[in-house]
Amino acid sequence: MSKRMKWSLAGGAVLVVVLIAVAVGSKRGPKAVDVRVDAVQARDLVASVTASGQIQPRTKVAVSAEVQGRIVRLPVKEGDLVKVGQLVVQLDPQQFEGAVARAEASVAAGKAQLAQARANFLNADRQYVRSAEIRKQNPALLSEDQVENLRTQMEVNKALLEAAQQQLEQALAGLKDARWQLSRTTIYAPMSGKITRLNVELGETAVPGTFNKDLGTLLTVSDMSVLETKVKVDETDVARIAIGDSAQVQIDAFPDTTFVGKVVKISNSSVKGASTTSASDQAIDYEVTIQLLNPPTETRPDFSATAKIITARRQQVLSIPIIALTVRENEELQKGDTAVGLGKAAPAKQVGRKDVEGVFVVGADAKVTFRPVKVGIAGEKYFEVVSGLKSGERIVAGSYQAIRELKDGALIKAQDEAAKGGKKPAGTGS
Repeated sequence: MSKRMKWSLAGGAVLVVVLIAVAVGSKRGPKAVDVRVDAVQARDLVASVTASGQIQPRTKVAVSAEVQGRIVRLPVKEGDLVKVGQLVVQLDPQQFEGAVARAEASVAAGKAQLAQARANFLNADRQYVRSAEIRKQNPALLSEDQVENLRTQMEVNKALLEAAQQQLEQALAGLKDARWQLSRTTIYAPMSGKITRLNVELGETAVPGTFNKDLGTLLTVSDMSVLETKVKVDETDVARIAIGDSAQVQIDAFPDTTFVGKVVKISNSSVKGASTTSASDQAIDYEVTIQLLNPPTETRPDFSATAKIITARRQQVLSIPIIALTVRENEELQKGDTAVGLGKAAPAKQVGRKDVEGVFVVGADAKVTFRPVKVGIAGEKYFEVVSGLKSGERIVAGSYQAIRELKDGALIKAQDEAAKGGKKPAGTGS
């Protein structure tokens, strides 16, 4: 065999190999995408809003001193149960007893002055009346000047009587104030409950909390029979909460127990959170009050708690995994709509698309098709399906990265949730 013939046979063999490789590659087609697949099925769904707060009694009273004085009796301690009207603090009354005694003496002096002024006025009035009668019957016996002087003396004594009356009223008011201050040295429980905070010790000086309530508070009495937790809910969630909604409350001090509560109040004004860069970036929260229906007796004020407020329930509704829902451009802009970011009507030749929510439905040929879906409430793991899907249809349920990059008509390699043992039977899950 000649050398030229050998080279011709070798070239032909290489060409055959190349053609075979090209043919095999063309038969393989596009590479399949690995995804997880789940079926649309009925489940019980629970929509909720979770927020944190602290346990507080509905009714509590901060007891403060209304007068300044040294504490000479403190018959209670923190944690004690007290009844309304029970003595809780006794201040030294000596100074105030002295003030009462001085006020009583002032009242007695005022009464004596009033009696004297009244007698002087009556005497002057009788002299004036008698002289006026004599002058009227016999003008020669008394001159007009004498009668006028007696009249002036009567009016002066009348004014002195009125002054004495005012001084007596002033002394009585001083006595009333002194007795009031003396009564404030004995402090009683304003309500029945538990002393949840005791800020003073025997021998300390109690000061009125006129300008500083915290400084003047001696103790706090709380009615622990009705407990509440006040949580801050974001403005995007508060509209879904209504008075009477049930709640599951977990108290950090009792980690293995869940307590039942209900929403009893939703604030109308917001509680602004921490500022970030500007006033417009502040977090806007609303305070929601939840009453605990079965609080444990060991609960104390300021316990940290987390409340899960149930806003909606659905029984046996079609649902899809939350991760399955994605957004794609799927609708052409209607004539006259504004192109995104242009601020003016798009030209007729330009085609725009609106973002819609939907899922990728798996076909019999292992290819996916994007289908718009309308969803309802959101549970912890699943969305309620309002329209767009039927029971039993298989959809792409993960992974997140695969769904994000998946395109209409893509070929997939399905890893069924049922095969993994991760699929829940119908009627379970939220």
